[in-house]
Amino acid sequence: MAATDIVLTTLNARYAHCSFALRYLMANLGELEGRAKILEFDAGLRTPEIIEAVLSLKPRIVGIGVYVWNALECRSLVTELKRLRPELIIILGGPEVSHETAEQRICRDADYVITGEGELAFAGLVSRLLSGSAPVGKLIAAPVPDLNLLALPYALYSAEDIANRVIYVEASRGCPFACDFCLSSLDGVVRAFPLEKLFGEWDKLLNRGARRFKFVDRTFNLDINTACAILKFFFERLRPGLFLHFEMVPDRFPDELYELVKKFPAGALQFEIGIQTFNEAAAARINRRQDNAAAEKNILRLRRETSAYLHADLIIGLPGEDLAGFAAGFDRLAALGPHEIQVGLLKRLRGAPISRHDEEWGMVYSPYPPYELRENKLLDFFTIQRLRRFARYWDLIVNSGVFRETAKLICGGDSPFHDFLAFSDWLYGRTRQTHAISRSRLRELLLVYLTEVLKQPAGPMAAMSERDASNSTRNSKEPGPQRQSMRHNHN
Repeated sequence: MAATDIVLTTLNARYAHCSFALRYLMANLGELEGRAKILEFDAGLRTPEIIEAVLSLKPRIVGIGVYVWNALECRSLVTELKRLRPELIIILGGPEVSHETAEQRICRDADYVITGEGELAFAGLVSRLLSGSAPVGKLIAAPVPDLNLLALPYALYSAEDIANRVIYVEASRGCPFACDFCLSSLDGVVRAFPLEKLFGEWDKLLNRGARRFKFVDRTFNLDINTACAILKFFFERLRPGLFLHFEMVPDRFPDELYELVKKFPAGALQFEIGIQTFNEAAAARINRRQDNAAAEKNILRLRRETSAYLHADLIIGLPGEDLAGFAAGFDRLAALGPHEIQVGLLKRLRGAPISRHDEEWGMVYSPYPPYELRENKLLDFFTIQRLRRFARYWDLIVNSGVFRETAKLICGGDSPFHDFLAFSDWLYGRTRQTHAISRSRLRELLLVYLTEVLKQPAGPMAAMSERDASNSTRNSKEPGPQRQSMRHNHN
């Protein structure tokens, strides 16, 4: 294999995802682009295989994107690359190494660490290194780039990417909000790309066959005029299989945005709506600003008047929110009828201000990625474990859409949260498993729960189970939201 001076590499969460960041780095290398190559791997691949692929190109410089989902694998990769090829120059970037660098072995083992948005900083660094002019110091704080000057990466999506993977796009960077749990809280301002330039690139992608687009903007509908312009752009180019995923601010949906959303057919739009909490005291404590009444109104309206697929998020373990508070918030959200409720444990991402609550609320996190909460003053370890299982089983049974009638019956009381928590406790007691439970086994266990615990008649329950099986088989063959392929834990 021919030698390549610069290798850009990372481990993606799964094959359906591809690295937006590496394509940005490549696009902004200028005249050095011809001397660089992107190598992407899936998380879980053994380190020796990754090393073999990288070293076979005989690079002088390796740039590695480090994220919460690949931090441990990247640490092993850097350590072994340096043992095998001490002369190899390793440059790190990404959210995981943009903060708390002094505490991380991977940063000590690497030659350089670029913090922040590194497209232009990386290009400048490798240019100096290849010309023999090494900078002084390991840590390079990248200046915030002018988005008008960045080269866009969309031409670097390959035919294979377009055919089989999610195409990541963005119209803006930054977030105006200051939620303690999120790294975007450090941005302070939102910067927008020039729309005309974006539209030209996205039009080319559509003409090449791209159909699945995930916008990584933190607040897509912050600027209503921009959001409307983007929706109009795609609606005018609507074609079979088009699917758009947006992260939306739940309390900001004026009529002009609704009218555009209504035009899209079922399966075309997915909105990720970050409720996170309905507890106003907890929200204030973490600097989260949200009009809950407006958010409820908007979710109900979207559900009733549009075909958009609604994926809503809640966080377990926010400082000051106890089990009763989370349960009330869950039930409040469930009553609005989103297609999915994604329940996630609070994480202490490196650099996120959530750490300021550690002492007051006794926050204890895992020291290993993804740094999930283990316990706090209001939720002990065993309660957190129950809630972790609740989230896992909810995903398997309710969010999956496989057991629609059964799920409605299980959660048919006054509190869907407590109904499902009771089932979750029972299911774990029977299986002692949260993973590797087959769909057929789940169906059997659900039938047992309905008949033996809820005392439902066996005949009708068996018939309902058969209908669920038939519906799930039929739905799997129909176009619709790509929920598993679209999920990606961006920081």
